[in-house]
Amino acid sequence: MNSKITMIIAIVLGLAVLGLGLVLEPQMPDQMAVHWGADGQVDGYGSHFIGIWLLPIIIIGLTLMMVLIPSIDPRKANIAKFRNEYNGFVLFFSFFLAYLQVLTLLWNLGKTFDLQTYLVPAFGGLVFYIGVLVAKAKSNYFIGIRTPWTLQDEQVWNDTHRLGGLLFKISGLIAFVGIVLPQFNIWLLVAPLLFTSVVTIVYSYFRYQKIHPTA
Repeated sequence: MNSKITMIIAIVLGLAVLGLGLVLEPQMPDQMAVHWGADGQVDGYGSHFIGIWLLPIIIIGLTLMMVLIPSIDPRKANIAKFRNEYNGFVLFFSFFLAYLQVLTLLWNLGKTFDLQTYLVPAFGGLVFYIGVLVAKAKSNYFIGIRTPWTLQDEQVWNDTHRLGGLLFKISGLIAFVGIVLPQFNIWLLVAPLLFTSVVTIVYSYFRYQKIHPTA
């Protein structure tokens, strides 16, 4: 999928959820629930601008930024090698935010439910796709596991991203366990991500030292 189509789809998606919010606005409370704590309870309220306009604006703005920024990367030729996967991530992330917006609107219509039950598995799917993207990523300054050692050596980059891609995919799958163990769903999401982040950084350092023992 090319970048132009990606932008068009994401912008239409952002406008669609904005339109939905505006249609439903007369039924919304004056102060909308816009934030939930780790226990799944509402702990933040905001105006209609925050509850209806903000996420659609973020969807459109982030899409434009994520699609255009790689063009200024000195290694943009490398990004072109995995541009399909990257554009796929941009769309996946846009749909994730739109899904979050729909859940927010439903909640404020009085359809109370355990938000985490619906949100955490969706986040798990996003993390899994991050694994797909990371595994395909070539050396660049904007996308991927960018440590001093991966940026210095292409082999270190490739090895680290091969490992990182696998770990992110596993992390995404672990998050789905939260469907049957909802009391642990936040931990099943956060703990694997922290583990993956630490392991890939440490691995990139030691892999670099092995390739460049005098460095």
